[in-house]
Amino acid sequence: MSVLHRHRSLQLLLLLTPGVGYLLFFFGTPLLSALVGSFQLEDGTFTLNWYQCIFTRASTLRGLSTSIYYGTMPVLLSLTLSVPLSLLLRRSFLGRKLFSGLYKLPLAVPGIIVGLMVIVVFERGGFFDRLLAPIGFTLPKLVRDDWGIGVILAGAWKQVPFMTLIITSAFAAIPEDIRHAARSLGASRLKTFLFVDIPLAMPGITAAILLTFIGSMSSFAIPDIVGPPTARPLSVLMVQEFKQGRFEQVYAMGMVLSLFAIIVLLAYYSLTSRIGHDSRKGEQS
Repeated sequence: MSVLHRHRSLQLLLLLTPGVGYLLFFFGTPLLSALVGSFQLEDGTFTLNWYQCIFTRASTLRGLSTSIYYGTMPVLLSLTLSVPLSLLLRRSFLGRKLFSGLYKLPLAVPGIIVGLMVIVVFERGGFFDRLLAPIGFTLPKLVRDDWGIGVILAGAWKQVPFMTLIITSAFAAIPEDIRHAARSLGASRLKTFLFVDIPLAMPGITAAILLTFIGSMSSFAIPDIVGPPTARPLSVLMVQEFKQGRFEQVYAMGMVLSLFAIIVLLAYYSLTSRIGHDSRKGEQS
């Protein structure tokens, strides 16, 4: 039995080797190179100066907080729109197929185009401002404002279809028998949604939050075009440092962003494992 088990383990290892080798070479090698470079001076001497610059300079500290802010706010806005949209897509209505195709269009639009669209539509003197002018209304400053409202709107518009796809799949994976059982036991539609659908779909919802957060936090084009010039996220500061030839500083900034992404990833796995443990415990009881 042990020989058969070892044979299967070896066979599985051989099957996984091409994919794992590809990931290690094309993703692991650049990441390791950037990590090593972030601890080196130009002559190869070990140093912590690049990380010290990040956590001591006011511009980079603000850039770090801005990156987290731009990672969090669009996700929250996208989530409040994606969950109702996912529930709507579960129903049958006239034009559902057309609507199901149209709401995915932002997925095909590059971030730089989204930023330019926000400028054209929401800038003072833009489309909406001129549309509201005859009735005496003017839009507040939504482009390059201190709160980054334009960045949040553009990021949410770009992320809603992606998040909706994941959450819709998570809701669709819940057996209808469970919902019918909850309703037959006296639960209302709202209670069934809150206490049955949401907990069972939580792994998919948290996965959508994780992926959109990482994408928003590392976004460059939208914050660079629409964001305020006084608060630049680390992704934009990285490009500025790259243009000036300070590659070691770029590596360090990239490692800091990667660290926050890893922390969010670990929190995701911790949350999903806890949810899975609680659901198994509930089934046993």
